[in-house]
Parts: sequence; C-alpha cells; structure tokens
Amino acid sequence: MWGLRIVILRPPISSECESLTALCLSSKAYWGYDSAFMEACKDELTLTDTILQTSELIVAEVDGVILGLAQLDVSPPVGVLEKLFVDGGAIGKGVGKHLFLWAVARASELGINQFTLDGDPNAVPFYLHMGAIQIGSSPSGSIPGRLLPKFQYDVVLPD
Repeated sequence: MWGLRIVILRPPISSECESLTALCLSSKAYWGYDSAFMEACKDELTLTDTILQTSELIVAEVDGVILGLAQLDVSPPVGVLEKLFVDGGAIGKGVGKHLFLWAVARASELGINQFTLDGDPNAVPFYLHMGAIQIGSSPSGSIPGRLLPKFQYDVVLPD
C-alpha cells in the first residue's frame, strides 16, 4: 500500500517532538521488546527542541501522516546516523530507504565522507542492503551489557 504513495521528506517542527518520540518508541517496540526494555530506552529515543536545533533531522510522511524520521549528527569529515525509525505498519515499504538515502545525500552536501550508526539487531539486513558495512559492535546507551551492531557507510562525494 505505502509503496504506491508519495513519500514526502520535510524538516520536523518543535510541536512534533512528542509525537516523534512516540514514533521512535513504537518503532522500537515493533520488534517485540518488553515494557522494561522500552522504559530503559525512553530517554535515548526522546526528541527535544535542542535535538531539533543541533542535528540534521527529517521526517517522512505519506498523505500527511508521519511514518518515519532520521537524525544525522555531523562533525566533518564524519557523521553519525543517530536515529532512523519507521512506523511498524510502514516497515518494508520503502520509507526507511527514503530516510537512509536522505542521510547519504545530506552527508554529501555537508562534506561528510563517512558516517557510522549503531543499529538494532533486527535492522541488520536493512543496513547491509543499503550498503553499510558492519564494523563491530557498540555498547547500548540504554541497556547495560547489551551490544549493538555498529555500521559504517562511506559517502561518495561529488567531484
């Protein structure tokens, strides 16, 4: 259904922080994590005005409904894809691809030649499909002792 609709990418606005946080949490919960796990992740997945002002952020919407978001932090020549979350009903429908390609394009515009990301274990196939290379693991910022797959993506900058 979503694949036949137009995905619009746009910057988020401050009044959307609460609903975007809810989207991040529901997207994470899609993978079956229990309530204790989700509570532990809440702070890390919360979007604030400060984050909106200090990061590169984009939301993806279809027919006026926000279905995903991406957050890219930049410090040339490298960056970090901090968040990429898609509504559970839109997972596998191309929204994540649009968001990832935005991150690549935005990184290129900002002179970033590489970015890293820590992905949810359930998202490994997606990031590999997008061309990211798994380079190790990183400790979770929310769950002590949990390791997340760490990826690197090399951005091809235009000549």
